[in-house]
Amino acid sequence: MMFYITIFFVFCIRFTQQATSSFISVQNRRLTLNGQDYLYVGTNFWYGANLGSTGPGGNRTRLLRELDHLHSLGVDNLRIQAGSEGPNTEPWRIVPSMQPEPGRYDEDVLEGLDFLLYEMGQRNMRAVMCLNNFWHWSGGYAQYIVWAGGASSIPYPGDYAAFELFSARFYELPAAVQLFNNHIQFIMKRTNKYNNLPYVEDSTIMSWELANEPRRLNLSWVNATACSIKQLAPKQLVTTGVEGSISSNNFSNDHASPCIDYATFHLWVQNWNIYDPKNASDTFPPALEFARKYIEYHVAYKEKPVVLEEFGISRDNDDHSATAPITIRDKYYQAIFQWARDYRIPVNFWAYGGEGRPRLPRANWTQGDDFIGDPPHEPQGWYSVYDTDESTLEIIHSFASVSSASVTKTSLGFSILLLYNFLHNLYYLG
Repeated sequence: MMFYITIFFVFCIRFTQQATSSFISVQNRRLTLNGQDYLYVGTNFWYGANLGSTGPGGNRTRLLRELDHLHSLGVDNLRIQAGSEGPNTEPWRIVPSMQPEPGRYDEDVLEGLDFLLYEMGQRNMRAVMCLNNFWHWSGGYAQYIVWAGGASSIPYPGDYAAFELFSARFYELPAAVQLFNNHIQFIMKRTNKYNNLPYVEDSTIMSWELANEPRRLNLSWVNATACSIKQLAPKQLVTTGVEGSISSNNFSNDHASPCIDYATFHLWVQNWNIYDPKNASDTFPPALEFARKYIEYHVAYKEKPVVLEEFGISRDNDDHSATAPITIRDKYYQAIFQWARDYRIPVNFWAYGGEGRPRLPRANWTQGDDFIGDPPHEPQGWYSVYDTDESTLEIIHSFASVSSASVTKTSLGFSILLLYNFLHNLYYLG
């Protein structure tokens, strides 16, 4: 009997390890985990690799506390930067960058990414690895253009329409594309120093994302890049990172490549001048209606799974202080999460700021300031959700815990069924 009990517990341990190391996949146009829908509430945590560094800007004790806090809320999917480029002297950038010069990497930031992924894996969290950026705040397309000799300097936006045209030159500049392809090869062939797993064999990595909000897409580039990633990482998913119809002529075409596994869209009622926090009474109701219709439009796409991977809204009256009221934001989060649940789509809010705080509300970020949810080019304190925003965190928890519990329950139920069959057969077959 002791032998059978030992076998029982070994089976439990081995199955639990197997269940928690399963890769996210796509079945019947749904994201799935162990054959069940993978419906998560996640967050954007773009600064994770830098926070995990032992170099400038790193703070591993804070990172561990923040991962624990997110996990306790049920937030187990993080969208993170797996690439940042350019000289650390450039303005409005993630500093230090992961790749300060073409092909030269900051080992502290790389090890910060290793550490982040390792610690996420310890908590059964999943990562969306954003490889590039249409916007300048991590270097991205614009830096690759300059590195490739396509321009001598970057026309930093004030005029976003002009910057968009500049950044889109990336697709047509073979040298810039090749530099990015070199980064893809480098990062995807990396082995994590903390768990000794090649990145492409690590189930913590749910997916690889071509870029943050790539506009004016060249569909040949999308297909070629996605398929090269898929060849390197056949067990992991690939997606685009696009915002959706607000910046696309054809959402379906953006995701048509057979190497793209799921579609993405973003939702920004304030950035798109639909909601004015200085006039919330008049503009919030139509902003909610816009948000509902925008979600409905994108979930009507039935060819592949759909993820709402960015949404956010400011504190009341656009006050960037960490203690300002969050009445409107709570109503907005409640509505967006409810619609995501109703339409059965995963969602990542923007963004978790955790324990970090701005040096001054609305200040420009400079090296030495806390990393928070607001990227370096945006007024600090705009969209961050802090660890003290209790009412917002309770809303997040109320939706995220249901999603996390359903995944845990499914895995546990499946394991119990297998264990029952194992013992049943052991008893009768002897």
